[in-house]
Amino acid sequence: MSKEIAIEVKNLSKHFRLPTEKPAGLKQAFLNWTRGVKGYKKQRVLHDVSFNVEKGDFFGIVGRNGSGKSTLLKLISGIYEPDGGSVRVNGSLVSFIELGVGFNSELTGRENVYLNGALMGFSVKEVDEMYDDIVDFAELGEFMNQKLKNYSSGMQVRLAFSCAIRAKSDILVLDEVLAVGDEAFQRKCNLFFDDIKKDKMKTVVLVTHSMDAVREYCNKAILIDSNKMIINGAPEDIANEYSLRNLDPSFANTQKDEASDSIVKDFKIELLSPKQVNQNEMIEIKISYKVMQDIETNALVSLMDMDRSVSIIGGRTKTELCKKNTEVIHTGAFDLSQINDSTIKIMGEVWDSDGNILCYLPDASSPKFIVRRTDYGQSKAKWAILFDRGKWR
Repeated sequence: MSKEIAIEVKNLSKHFRLPTEKPAGLKQAFLNWTRGVKGYKKQRVLHDVSFNVEKGDFFGIVGRNGSGKSTLLKLISGIYEPDGGSVRVNGSLVSFIELGVGFNSELTGRENVYLNGALMGFSVKEVDEMYDDIVDFAELGEFMNQKLKNYSSGMQVRLAFSCAIRAKSDILVLDEVLAVGDEAFQRKCNLFFDDIKKDKMKTVVLVTHSMDAVREYCNKAILIDSNKMIINGAPEDIANEYSLRNLDPSFANTQKDEASDSIVKDFKIELLSPKQVNQNEMIEIKISYKVMQDIETNALVSLMDMDRSVSIIGGRTKTELCKKNTEVIHTGAFDLSQINDSTIKIMGEVWDSDGNILCYLPDASSPKFIVRRTDYGQSKAKWAILFDRGKWR
């Protein structure tokens, strides 16, 4: 027996008018009109998007910046009117889309709690009863009598989110909540999501760039790209496709030589394995460069977790004497057993025997791939900093 529909989006389309020129006066405006010059162009933001969110779903919406995610949430929330298609919401809905909506910067934090509570339909007595919980969650007790304009953006979002989660709503719409606030606040968000995920009467629609959040909380998700819905399906599939689409599609393999343009040329690192691998697999790469004089060299390769901005594995080839005008080639493999759910960038440098960097691979030329763990749902693998784990030939 199918669940009851909470949100039905059917053939939804939206565009905006972008001005191209501003007439200098009424005469110019009239001339533009007679010539058929509109003075604007249409920008299509969403085109023919359709999906259903069932009651009790924790529904994820992902996509790159500019794909139309926030516009979609505003259409669902009734902030925008669609140009085509329809949105049907079955139940009460509260949206937390933009920082500051429903708040007045000239009022104090305390006054804003009561103002926001009134907008959400709470009586003064009801706000009185929940006020302490709101302040405790936001951790702003000593600042509640200060004006909101003196708050940092992190303080404002903590207060706004603390108010939003107490709304009397069947559906909660959240945009990029996990991207703001400090680590302690994000932990509170996670605990809140853990609780709300267990409540089958609550429906959550979450826009996020965190694929960890999509896998951890969502039971369904969609991917939007180029203003269209690309995939509607399981969170793991959506997260994998999103990560793959964010990999640099072109590897120019052009080197930038800071130390000496005459010693090493044509430095390349090539990925020999697929761009998506499981954590129990090895990743294989090929290094090549050309030396322009007799010199002893070695190559250092490191794998960087782009999601967490840390280097996780490094390996260096043996130092060897290279003859002038010869091409040096090495292939190597790295063990990925302690890496999971990450987007990895391969970086590299060429060194001489005295420890001087002769050449390095620029970011635009760095191959990238994603690692997915195979035991999802079990305890997460522990992270370790590993060095010299490469096996070179």
